[in-house]
Amino acid sequence: LNEASVAVHRRPRVAILSTGDEVVDIGGQLRPGQIRNSNSYTIAAMVKRCGGVPVLLGVARDTSEDLRAKLDGAGDPDMFVTSGGVSLGDYDTVKDVLRSEGSIDIWQVRMKPGKPLAFGTIGSAPLLGLPGNPAAALVSFEQFGRPAMLKMLGRKDVRIPEVTARLTERITNHGRRRHFVRSVLTRGEDGFEVRTTGIQGAAILSAVVQSNCFLVVDETCDVVEAGTMVTVQLPDEGI
Repeated sequence: LNEASVAVHRRPRVAILSTGDEVVDIGGQLRPGQIRNSNSYTIAAMVKRCGGVPVLLGVARDTSEDLRAKLDGAGDPDMFVTSGGVSLGDYDTVKDVLRSEGSIDIWQVRMKPGKPLAFGTIGSAPLLGLPGNPAAALVSFEQFGRPAMLKMLGRKDVRIPEVTARLTERITNHGRRRHFVRSVLTRGEDGFEVRTTGIQGAAILSAVVQSNCFLVVDETCDVVEAGTMVTVQLPDEGI
């Protein structure tokens, strides 16, 4: 090619912070009412898969002092991702600190899992505030964090690849929200077929582990009957 230099995009550094007094990091002892910090490591793996560099900030307690200290220790990342503290009824500490350090421009989206979701800025870096429930955090990052990172890397098409498949079971969709159902896609004699992985709670990671796709149910649909052709997202493709 006879080119001495080429234009490249630097891998984005993504600061990842879990929040909450109930969250215990790996190696810590769990007490009644506490949960393991799975979100930081799940998000870090997804950041790596998208081509970014994860910067783990640990777990911030529910105090403004600890939260600010953790954010200040991030250095100069290209993006902040937090989990927890953005749901209705959560302590206001996280929201208040994020607003004081930057801005929150969006709070809540019409989807499930993942209705509580914040987007804004800290300094000049974009902020993505994910829900604390593990499955909701993962689905939300795929829908919003992934395209943001791919855009930073210079990608033109940042959408999750999609196919059409025949649904093998009846699905109900309560609440008038777009539902990203953790599902299994297979190839049948007449094309793709898709089934759910079972119970779809926002905290159930097993439904994610057993899946290889997201079945997308539109917010206008209350029921999708078996045999219907549906849209299926393939998160593992297109990276």
